Amino acid sequence: MADPAVISDRTSADSDTYAELVKLVSELAHEIRNPLSSIRLNMELLAEDVEAITESGSANQMTRRARAKIDLVRQECDRLQKLLDDFLDFSRQGGVDPEPGNLNTEIDQLLDFFQPRADDAGVELVRFLDPELPAVRIDRETFRSAILNLLINATQAMDAGGQLMVRTRSSGLGVVIELIDTGPGMEPATLARVFEAFYSTKQGGSGLGLPTARKIVEAHGGTIDIESAPGRGTKVAIWLPAPPRLPTGPDSG
Repeated sequence: MADPAVISDRTSADSDTYAELVKLVSELAHEIRNPLSSIRLNMELLAEDVEAITESGSANQMTRRARAKIDLVRQECDRLQKLLDDFLDFSRQGGVDPEPGNLNTEIDQLLDFFQPRADDAGVELVRFLDPELPAVRIDRETFRSAILNLLINATQAMDAGGQLMVRTRSSGLGVVIELIDTGPGMEPATLARVFEAFYSTKQGGSGLGLPTARKIVEAHGGTIDIESAPGRGTKVAIWLPAPPRLPTGPDSG
């Protein structure tokens, strides 16, 4: 049997190494962000100069090609900026500060916030929130960001609109949040890789949204599972523990 003291020392060393790596990655990302911001600013200024030439009537084919190249560089800068932001979010996740809360209230408020975006995408939001749901302990800010990412993913999957059901219910010693969409679903090969960092089937996607959501859920002591099949939509199920000592009912939290 391994010496508990040795295991403890090894765990502590691994933790310190991970914390140092996260710090290094964050500093590197910030160092990349600074020149990237400078490039974006100068491209915007250059675009204004080209636009001024166009409005003056002096534009020619070369000017139009230059404008197209400027627009392409700006788009790539925006894509890199989003990748950096997503990467920083992913690297920072791990520690949460949960407090007693009413999960239905959190979901309701988030869906109200997301409603205009769903309307624009032609997606109907359907709510089935169990009024007897036990209270849970959550870090409101990080947990809401995880659910918001899942809502965005589901909405983007339904190009022609559809329906997104959000349901809460009790399950064993915890609660479950389910997001069920009527999108095209995923092939088994895609489903098997959805939690891999940097894997994405979306144009311009960073591939860090779902891995970050999983880290947040697991930091709350929960689990996240995805079921999907081509032509049958996708269901995301999040399970969170519900400590028995917490009060229950709609007024808790």
